[in-house]
Amino acid sequence: MRRRTRRLLAALGVAAVAVAATAVGGAAVPQPARALDNGVARTPPMGWNSWNTFGCNINETLIRQMADAMVSSGMRDAGYQYVVVDDCWMNPNRDSAGNLQGDPSRFPSGMRALGDYIHARGLKFGIYQGPLDKTCAQYFNSYPGATGAQGHEAQDARQFAAWGVDYLKYDWCSPSGTIDDQVRVFNIMRDALAATGRPIVYSINSNSVHSKTGPQRDWGDVANMWRTTEDITNTWNSGQTNGYPMGVQNIVDVTVPLAGRAKPGAFNDMDMLEVGRGGMTDTEMRSHFALWATMASPLIAGNDLRSMNAATQTILKNANLIGISQDPLARQAGQVSFDGTRRVLAKPLANGDVAVVLFNQGSATTTVSTTAAAVGKSGSSFTLRDAWTDATSTSTGAISASVPAHGTVVYRVSGGGTTTPPPTPTTFRLRSESSGRCLDVDNGGTANGTGTLVWDCHSNANQQFTANGQTLQVLGKCLDVPTGATAGTRVQIWDCNGGTNQQWTFNGNGTVSNGRFPTLCLDVDGGATANGTRVILWTCHGNTNQRWSRA
Repeated sequence: MRRRTRRLLAALGVAAVAVAATAVGGAAVPQPARALDNGVARTPPMGWNSWNTFGCNINETLIRQMADAMVSSGMRDAGYQYVVVDDCWMNPNRDSAGNLQGDPSRFPSGMRALGDYIHARGLKFGIYQGPLDKTCAQYFNSYPGATGAQGHEAQDARQFAAWGVDYLKYDWCSPSGTIDDQVRVFNIMRDALAATGRPIVYSINSNSVHSKTGPQRDWGDVANMWRTTEDITNTWNSGQTNGYPMGVQNIVDVTVPLAGRAKPGAFNDMDMLEVGRGGMTDTEMRSHFALWATMASPLIAGNDLRSMNAATQTILKNANLIGISQDPLARQAGQVSFDGTRRVLAKPLANGDVAVVLFNQGSATTTVSTTAAAVGKSGSSFTLRDAWTDATSTSTGAISASVPAHGTVVYRVSGGGTTTPPPTPTTFRLRSESSGRCLDVDNGGTANGTGTLVWDCHSNANQQFTANGQTLQVLGKCLDVPTGATAGTRVQIWDCNGGTNQQWTFNGNGTVSNGRFPTLCLDVDGGATANGTRVILWTCHGNTNQRWSRA
C-alpha cells in the first residue's frame, strides 16, 4: 500500500537494501513450497480496491456505495468482481479471544454484514491483512494498534472465511526478514486459507519497506498473485528502477522479463490501476490499462467509481482488452523486440489469435512495427482488430502503427496458422568463471554510460539480463561499449539503439564477444576476483576471467 510517510520510508531505505536477499553463487536458493492449486483466479482477478483514492479514510457506507457503483456503472457486467477493503478497517484491538474485529465506528454493522451486502449485488468480498505484527498503516503510525496476523494466522483465516471473504491482500510491510523467511511466513497463511475450505484468492506483496524480493523468485507456489514492484503512484515515470514510488513505465520495465511466471491461478501483480485519478494524460492512462491487460496483471481499479467520467469508463470497460486479459490461456505478453523506445509484446490467445502490443516509450510519435512471423503466426493473410477503435484491417504479415508518445496500440491478430509461441524473455545472470561473481551494473544506476563490474551474485534487477536477439538488456537499457572502444574500454549500459556495439555473441568456449569488435571479449579487469572489479573489453584469449556462464 502507498506509504504516507515518505521521509520515514527514505530513512528506512538503507536498512531495507541491507536485508538479505536470495542467496546464490554457492549459497542456498529458496526452494519452492508445494504447488498452490486452490482453484481460484484462473484468469487475472478484476475488481476495485479502496487504497489508491481513500487510504485510511474508509467506512462501510463508502464501501457499500462503491459496490453499488460497480453495478450501476456496468463495471460488474464488464467483468469486475472483487470489492477489496484495504488497510484501516479493523478495530485496533482484538477481542478477548484474540479474534479480529471491524472498527466499530467505521464498520458498525460488522464485516460479515458488509460481505453479505457485497455478495447480494453479485460481487465478491476482499479484505486486507499483514503477516507480521502490524499492518502497513500501523507500521507507519497512521493507524493505531498492532493487529497483524503473526501468531494468529489460522484464527484469522477462519475469521475471514466466516465473514465470507473471497480475496485476501497480504502485505509484508517490514524491512526485516530474508526471502526465505518471507516464503515461510507467506506459506503459513496460504495453508491456513486452504484449511478453511473456502476458495479465497491469495494476493501477496513482499516488497513493502523491504528489499524488492518480488522479482527474485516465481511465487506461484505461494500465492495467486504477487507484487513485482514497490507501490504504484499516479504518474507515468517516477524515475525509479524498483523503489517507492513507481510510475507506470517503471513497473512495465521490471515486469516484462518475468513473463514466463504467469499461468492460470498465478500472476505477476503490477499493482492497482491509477486510471481515472487525473495524474496522467488520456494516452498514458490508455497505455496503463492496455499494458496491464496484455501482461496478465490483475485489473484492480483504484479510482472513485461514483464519479467516473466518460473517458475513464471507456478505458476501464474496454471489452476487447478485457477479453484479452481474461483469455483462458492466462499467458503474459512476452517481449518480441525493444530498442529502448519502441517495444513490441505478444500474447498468445486460446483460439490461436495473438494480441500484439506496439508500445512507444519515447517522447515523440513514432512508428512501431513487427511481423506476423515474429509474433508466432504463419501464413500470408491476417486480420488485425484494433482494441481501441474496434476497426479491422488486413495484412500479408506486416504489423505496424504510428504510435504517439507514451501510447500503446493493441491489435488482435487472427488468421493464418501458429508456428512457435512468441518468445518468452530469457532472463539470467552472467557469472564469471574466475571470480564466481556476477556481471553487475554499478550501484543499479540507469543513466547512460553507467559502468559494469563483478559483484556477489544476487537476484536484484541490476544483475538480471534479458537476451533479445543479440542484445543483452538490463534496467531498460542495453549492454554497450562506445563505438570507438579499444582493449581496456569499460563495458557500460546505454539506450538500446540497434548498433553492432550493443550486439554480443556467446561463443562455444564460454567467452562473450562484441558485434562491432569481434576480437574483443567481456573481461574481468586483470583477472581480479574482488567485488567491484571493472568489466572491460579485452583481446579474446579464453582464460577464466573471460569465461561466463548463465546463472
